[in-house]
Amino acid sequence: MAQTKKLLRTLNGERLDVPPIWMMRQAGRYLPEYKATRAQAGDFLSLCYNPDLAAEVTLQPIRRYGFDAAILFADILLVPQALGADLWFVTGEGPRLSTITSADDFAKLKPASDIHEVLSPIYETVRILSRELPPETTLIGFAGAPWTVATYMIAGRGTPDQGPAHALRQEDTATFEALLDRITEATIDYLSMQIEAGAEVVKIFDSWAGSLKGDAFRKYALEPAKKITAALKAKHPGIHVIAFPREAGENYIGFAKEVGADCLALDNSVDADWAAKHLQVDGCVQGNLAPGHMVTGGKALIDETRRIVKAFSGGPHIFNLGHGITPDADPANVQLMIDTVRENAS
Repeated sequence: MAQTKKLLRTLNGERLDVPPIWMMRQAGRYLPEYKATRAQAGDFLSLCYNPDLAAEVTLQPIRRYGFDAAILFADILLVPQALGADLWFVTGEGPRLSTITSADDFAKLKPASDIHEVLSPIYETVRILSRELPPETTLIGFAGAPWTVATYMIAGRGTPDQGPAHALRQEDTATFEALLDRITEATIDYLSMQIEAGAEVVKIFDSWAGSLKGDAFRKYALEPAKKITAALKAKHPGIHVIAFPREAGENYIGFAKEVGADCLALDNSVDADWAAKHLQVDGCVQGNLAPGHMVTGGKALIDETRRIVKAFSGGPHIFNLGHGITPDADPANVQLMIDTVRENAS
């Protein structure tokens, strides 16, 4: 069955007349059924750590829309929590963490090998999904990239420019790099356990890669992704990896090839025609409809969806958004997007 799954065929380099579709944050706050399940869980972290409910919200968009892939419902900040950071969510404001800003703070973190007790419910969610997903649906696991995870651990929250992380890497490079190495080791272990539990593809989300410039991009975005990918492929031959260095711009060029990733996910700041010319030449690309179309819908959604499908029609392409769907999106617009992508399907 694996060889007939559209997403896996595309990751193997096959060009399909109708690209497979999934959507970042497809299990989430824009769906009424998700809101009901989250209310049942009590809060966001309780939902992440409840395997039955986390599996349920992962399955909801598959039942509703028939996406070609399901992505595990979890959060990139579970790894810092498993390493010993305090983590909580403030309603309407997002995550908060205890900060790592010195060697003394770093010394309090657990070894990477000690994360699995905290994260064991996540692996159980993957096992449930591997049993319950439709046979044609690919299961994607994921983790945050070391740089992006580090920005939250250093600042204690999301920031507009990742300034605290940039300051630490410049002022205390040894502590910063030790933190990145610890996150990298933990990410390899975490994704490896997801694969053993049943994930067929893993995605590395580097949401803040675009704020790294020059040599820093290579050292702190590309190299960790390369190390993670190589370790996973050595331990799990045949596993597929999607890399997403968001807002990398020109640094997207050659990224997947050098990292060893099977697909390069693109944000919507890059033009699809440019990406087809400069990025798809190396293999599969994923993206890159602007999430705002899921709010506004209409002719603009249809036209832009068609334009992206056409631009990437010459090679392997997974249709997706350029970033996660937002809570104010209209579920009907998601269906319109899917119907537009598949309008020529026989």
